[in-house]
Amino acid sequence: MFKPAFLFIGLRYTRARRSNHFISFIALVSIIGLMLGVAVLITVLSVMNGFDRELQTRILGMIPQATVSSNQIITDWPNLLQKAEQQPHVVAAAPFTQVQGMLTAQGQVAGIVISGIEPQYEKKVSIVQEHMVAGSLDALTDDGFGIVIGRTMANNLGLALGDKVTLVLPEATASPAGVVPRFKRFTVVGIFSVGAEVDANLGYIALNDAAKLLRLPDGAQGVRMKLDDLFIAPQVAQHLAGELPNNFYASDWTQTQGNLFNAIQMEKAMVSLLLFLIVLVAAFNIVSSLVMVVTDKKADIAILRTLGASPRTITRIFMVQGVVIGAVGTITGAVLGIAASLGISQFLGWINNSFGLHLFDAYFVNYLPSYLRWQDVLLIVTVSLILSFLATIYPARRAARIQPAEALRYE
Repeated sequence: MFKPAFLFIGLRYTRARRSNHFISFIALVSIIGLMLGVAVLITVLSVMNGFDRELQTRILGMIPQATVSSNQIITDWPNLLQKAEQQPHVVAAAPFTQVQGMLTAQGQVAGIVISGIEPQYEKKVSIVQEHMVAGSLDALTDDGFGIVIGRTMANNLGLALGDKVTLVLPEATASPAGVVPRFKRFTVVGIFSVGAEVDANLGYIALNDAAKLLRLPDGAQGVRMKLDDLFIAPQVAQHLAGELPNNFYASDWTQTQGNLFNAIQMEKAMVSLLLFLIVLVAAFNIVSSLVMVVTDKKADIAILRTLGASPRTITRIFMVQGVVIGAVGTITGAVLGIAASLGISQFLGWINNSFGLHLFDAYFVNYLPSYLRWQDVLLIVTVSLILSFLATIYPARRAARIQPAEALRYE
């Protein structure tokens, strides 16, 4: 006989056909419930992790993570840059001047936020150079009046590399013809594509061109910093601003994107809790299944007890059966969840493009991101197996308390 005996009998009970088909149905429902719960939980967490990662790498890779700015133009910005790079957790720093306006070309108009930059410094704090699809940041030269825009903006305005585009500033200028807005013609020298909303509203020009555009001395409005830890951005920015004169002020990504990040974290927590309840319900189904199995196998239990099986052996027999049900459902669900997590982006992207559904227009990225974290898979599988094991305790202990004489009285 296969040793140990409780494992052999428990596995035989699991594989055996049951005279009561309803019991088999409940066991199948338990397996399917666990499988679906685990699979959906892994998939949804991967999608939430994907949104979280895209926010941190794409959005926060383009916009400033932490800045120190002044209400006056900073002519000696290299000194400020050096001081910023000496701060703890600061990986790199770059000067910037920000301009808001509208771009117009071929009868189309679109709002834009333009950053005046020094390309050699901007490459250290931004991912824009890694996502250039045409041209280069290096084409932004002083007095060249070139502009780098996102692909969505270029498509909306019908622009390509080398085309001319007019920047309209909100500041009005008095003239003999009346008060008119300020205009400046730029040449498109680069197009980037990050795959996020910044492709439609962000642009770059040379730092000195921005100063001339605003009719200010050559310099910068502030310094942006790239950090090794995004979540200490407020402290780093405030600390640097505290070392500078009173006309400097700090800003960070939590003021512009913090609500979006908090919303993703809240949704992730709430959805995980709701889906975890599916796994919990499936675990309770194991209790129901095993209770009915115990009732159905009273005669077998009595015979085993008569042959010398101890209550502990009986307990283990039914715990093995419940654990097998839980393991099959959990492992199958984990495999399905991993497969879905790895393929859901491509699948939904294909559906979106094939049928023109515009599924992702409401999001800050133009596709459904998915990022599978193996520690999440391990946690979900572990919790599911533990719940499955706990669900076997009551029915197994109930089986162990069955007395042979009572069980065989009506046999």
